[in-house]
Amino acid sequence: MMYGPEKSDSAIVAKKPANKVASAAAERVEPRAGTEGSTGQPRTRRTQSRCSVSPGLDRVRHAARQRKKEKFTALLHHVTVDLLRDAFLALSRRAAPGVDGMTWQDYEANLEGNLQRLHARVHRGTYRAQPVRRRFIPKPGSTKGRPLGIAALEDKIVQRAVVEVLNAIYEEDFLGFSYGFRPGRGQHDALDALSVAICETRVNWILDADIRSFFDGLSQAWLVRFLEHRIGDERIVRLVRKWLKAGVLEDGQRSVSETGTPQGAVASPLLANVYLHYVFDLWAQQWRRREATGNVIFVRYADDIVAGFEHEADARRFWDAMRMRFEQFGLELHGDT
Repeated sequence: MMYGPEKSDSAIVAKKPANKVASAAAERVEPRAGTEGSTGQPRTRRTQSRCSVSPGLDRVRHAARQRKKEKFTALLHHVTVDLLRDAFLALSRRAAPGVDGMTWQDYEANLEGNLQRLHARVHRGTYRAQPVRRRFIPKPGSTKGRPLGIAALEDKIVQRAVVEVLNAIYEEDFLGFSYGFRPGRGQHDALDALSVAICETRVNWILDADIRSFFDGLSQAWLVRFLEHRIGDERIVRLVRKWLKAGVLEDGQRSVSETGTPQGAVASPLLANVYLHYVFDLWAQQWRRREATGNVIFVRYADDIVAGFEHEADARRFWDAMRMRFEQFGLELHGDT
């Protein structure tokens, strides 16, 4: 949905008063402790303290920061028994079991033995991802309810550990205006950044975009290709492929799709952010540098995007270009965008 001074054939509009204060820095945000004005900044802040990260992962993070095009060919060895234990302890104690029927308490009863065996299977390549159990929770206006995916316990453990490793790379790559499902970056941080950017930057037109069924519709083939820009360790990529192909179990029937991220998977939010980093974030930043004639701001929270423009012409050109960009990667904007 686009907001501007009047209605048109393609958008709903409402004007924002022009900011009379010229600002060279389009997006400065310091409204709350820990919040950055990063609606346009390419670099991200450190989201974890050094003491909470192993020395090995800290070296990965440093290399990722210094060498933006390097492919990391040796990552699986960072998935240690200690990291798997931390991943297990971070899981909810009261979560419903997946297809394995294993609860947190069941696994804890022989934790060290279970973790040692899991670690061995992951490193030998004999670990197998299990289908996600689908159940439905009540949803207003829906007779069937909202689908909810419940992953098997060991899949949650391995995914959380691998996400910790991948975060050491991608938290150095992700742009400042990306907020959804990232360590230390919540929806309130995104709202703060957007609020201050709009108030302090001369933007008159606001584009509010939402991707239709994003988590179900993204291309798994493109996702793997995007991962391989930075991840050269085929063992890590193979684990991701296993999660994507594990499928969903509903009423005793297993189904596998070529699109979407696994429902209920711990890794899905990171994988989704990797996808949109390449499909939207890098492209939008380049569009702003090369195509915009005035100020432009961006805030993305998962698959929700807000863009602000100084000039109407920029807003409309970006809208058309964004729709075409998404179509190239199997995505579609909601019709009322």
